[in-house]
Amino acid sequence: MNFEEHAGKPLLRAAGIETPPGEVVTTADAAKAVAANLGPCVVKAQVPTGKRGKAGGIAVVGTADEAHEAAARILGMTIGEFKVEKLLVEGQVPIATELYAAILNDPESKGPLLLFSPEGGMDIEEIAENHPDKLLRHPIDIRNGLKEADLDGKLPAGTPDGIAALMVKLYNAYRTNDAELLEINPLVVTADGTLMALDCKFTLEDSSIPRQAELVPHGTPDKLSGLEARAKELDLKFFEFEGNVGVLANGAGLTMTTMDAVRHYGGAPANFLEIGGESYTKGTEALKLVLANPGVKSLLVNFCGAFARCDVMTDGILKAWAELKPDIPVFWTIHGTGEEEAQAMVRDQLRLEPFDLMDDAVKAAVAAASGEAAQ
Repeated sequence: MNFEEHAGKPLLRAAGIETPPGEVVTTADAAKAVAANLGPCVVKAQVPTGKRGKAGGIAVVGTADEAHEAAARILGMTIGEFKVEKLLVEGQVPIATELYAAILNDPESKGPLLLFSPEGGMDIEEIAENHPDKLLRHPIDIRNGLKEADLDGKLPAGTPDGIAALMVKLYNAYRTNDAELLEINPLVVTADGTLMALDCKFTLEDSSIPRQAELVPHGTPDKLSGLEARAKELDLKFFEFEGNVGVLANGAGLTMTTMDAVRHYGGAPANFLEIGGESYTKGTEALKLVLANPGVKSLLVNFCGAFARCDVMTDGILKAWAELKPDIPVFWTIHGTGEEEAQAMVRDQLRLEPFDLMDDAVKAAVAAASGEAAQ
């Protein structure tokens, strides 16, 4: 779950990281009133996405009237598919230096990763590409946490004093709030030497939502398509994409691997849909979700029996197939516990031969979706 800047900054303040004074408003008149108290300020669109500045959603203003004008312009804008309905009006601070700091979940090290650069104010991708020597990547052992001494001799040249202590505070906020990402960009050094977070990007790890009941009301749920909303009601893990190969697989890892294989062979998956565990009992609803996308031209079913038996999962989909009678080609690959029974069911009921290799099934599905014969 993503959080807008104004909802993330209180987490930083609670950890001892300073932020500028400011208030959230929903009208231009309110923005003017806040600016009258703050003086020169910054008017910022509050949406759970990046690149607000490039989209024109951030304005630096000197007077209350300018704040009113900027607010009137920004409110109602669409940034990253989100309509701007509220603003954060913050006092300006005298900036001496801009930095970058973040803690995020790292699949490579399978734990938290600290990122820091004395080159702030730009996307981390730009920093990595243009200033790789000024980007610190420090994996953190979650069993030991982060201490200032862990960063001794590792911070890039030009790093101002106090950064190690601030990174410890940032890590503590990351752990306390079950973050998937906690980023400050820019983190600035003010004219008087104070370290201050001018922005905050906070993403809550979805699996921790039950533990963070106080945070959840301040987050912004992901925007769901109509089909995705329906899947959520059914407790099915489904995401809709702009492809033409429907995908049914069991287990998140196998489903993502199948989607990657579709892309590898030149196709485009139309969805992510995991049908493992008890989801096979919802085979009809699951198949309806996939087929509801008019762009789907073929269906790829990839089952690997481990905790769930292949014959049980296959039976659920075959019953759904018999009920819905879809008019698209379907390609199967089945391996694992119950594979012989499942393969026999597909042969008997669909008069189809499951593929022995996943790659061959994927290539056939991609070819069918594009109207070509498989090579």
